Formats: sequence, C-alpha cells, structure tokens
Amino acid sequence: MAARARKFLTSVVLFVAVAGTAAWFLTRPEPWPASHWEGLGEPDVANGALVFSAGGCVSCHAKPGAEGDAQLVLAGGLSIKSDFGTFHVPNISPDETAGIGGWSLAQFGNAMTRGVGPRNEHLYPSFPYTSYARMTPKDVNDLFGYLKTLPKSAEVAPSHELPFPFNLRVALGGWKLLFYSDGPRVTVDTANAKLARGQYLVEGPGHCGECHTPRNALGGFEASQWLAGAANPDGEGRIPNITPGSQSIGSWSESDIVNYLETGFTPDFDSVGGSMVEVQKNMAKLPASDREAIAAYLKAVPAVQ
Repeated sequence: MAARARKFLTSVVLFVAVAGTAAWFLTRPEPWPASHWEGLGEPDVANGALVFSAGGCVSCHAKPGAEGDAQLVLAGGLSIKSDFGTFHVPNISPDETAGIGGWSLAQFGNAMTRGVGPRNEHLYPSFPYTSYARMTPKDVNDLFGYLKTLPKSAEVAPSHELPFPFNLRVALGGWKLLFYSDGPRVTVDTANAKLARGQYLVEGPGHCGECHTPRNALGGFEASQWLAGAANPDGEGRIPNITPGSQSIGSWSESDIVNYLETGFTPDFDSVGGSMVEVQKNMAKLPASDREAIAAYLKAVPAVQ
C-alpha cells in the first residue's frame, strides 16, 4: 500500500514538473534573434520623426500638461487607470539612467515589437506593442535614432500600481499566448500599395485599434469588432466606430477623412475633440500620401454596424 502511494505521489510530482516546464516554455519571453536587428545601418532620423508622429509618442510619454517644445521631453509620468490597476508611463528620453539612453537597438526593438524589456521581462500591454509588432525593423531603427536626438530627462516615473495577480509579470506570457499577434487584423487588398500602406499605418505605428476596438474581460481585442468603437479609457463617453458601418463616420468620403486628419474639421464643420485632438495634430505632420492611405484603408475595412 505504501509503495503504491509513493508511486502515485511520484507520478503527480513528475506530472506537475512536466506541466510546469511546458507552461514556462510556451509563455517565456521571446525576443527576436540578434540577427533581426543587425545590418540596418545609420538611422534615417527624418523618417524617424515621421514614425514618431505616426505613433503619437508625445501623447503618453510627454510630461502631463507639457506644451510646445516641452512635449519633446519624454519624461513620462502619465497615469493610465484601468480595470487591472494603474499604469505609469515610463521615461523614454535618452537619459542613460532614467530613460532609454543606455539601451541597445535590439533592446528597444524587442520592447517595441515583442513586449520584452531589457532584462528579458514581459512588458504590460498598456504599452501598445501588440500594434507596434507590425512595424518594420527599419522604422524601429529610424525611430530609435530620432529619440536619441531629443532632450534628456532625469525624472523617474513611479512604478505601476497593480493588485495581485496582475502584478505578476509571468502571467503576461499566457496573455500573449492568447492575444499577441503580428499578423494583419483584417484582410484588405495588399496588392494595392495605398491600401497596404494604410493598413501598416493604422494597424502598426498608428495603433488606432488600441482605442477604437472593444476588448474582452482579459483585455484582448474582440477580433470581429475591429475599429467598431469602444469604451473611453478616460471614463467619459465612447470612442467612435470608424468602420464603414458607422452611422456617422461611415458616411464620410475618403477626402472627408483626409481633410479631418489634416485640419481637424469634420464634413459638417464640427472640430476634433477629446484625446483625438493630439492624434489629429500628429497625423497632420505626416505626408499627404500617408493620410490618403489611412483614409483608403478605413473605407476598405469590414463594416461593423
């Protein structure tokens, strides 16, 4: 009887060990191999500035309340409240201690596109790496080069305030297994260069779905509701549906969308408001061809009523 019990206990221990090893293997941080970030050459800082605008980096990483040139001091500090706790946006200035000045391109690129920090830790998806995952290595390299030209800040942002179990980064491996993907969100005609560029900008650096797509209870996108509108993360009102099925924006023409992104005025002469104000200012800095590509993509995505 005792031998049978020992055999059973041994089997349980072995099962737990094997299951634990398999779980760790499936959910461990997965940075790109070093070769992914090699051979990119000197960054194109001018293009990096455009990627910076497309990504709206100042919206989160500038010090709250900063205006004008002060927005280029990426000291962080913005608090993002969520159902999982409060996230504090970090300093990404080129300061070697408080910011990312000591990071390599590989460390920066893995954080941007794989959600893996410089100590090989999982990053929280309050940083939209699930969108940035679609960015090309060239754009990441150019953006990193541009960030190095900006002013340094020695300010250190507070740590995240997250209750158990959300404070366990190891659990993010399981979240990524469920929701992380670098594939297209929807199918469009990528043989059309304008549509392909629009898809890249909206689904990638522009990370439009982060606000305009509803999420499930675990914080993952509801894939069938891409860009169909969502609760306002700031707690007031609702982020609108921007698919062709929208009762408002759905009736806009491509030129209406282009004009809105450039000037901030809607076809009925209303003006941009809320958190979209900063987004529109950034979109206005892009080449006209990029705004046209974004508009073409928004008219081509599946309509959601």
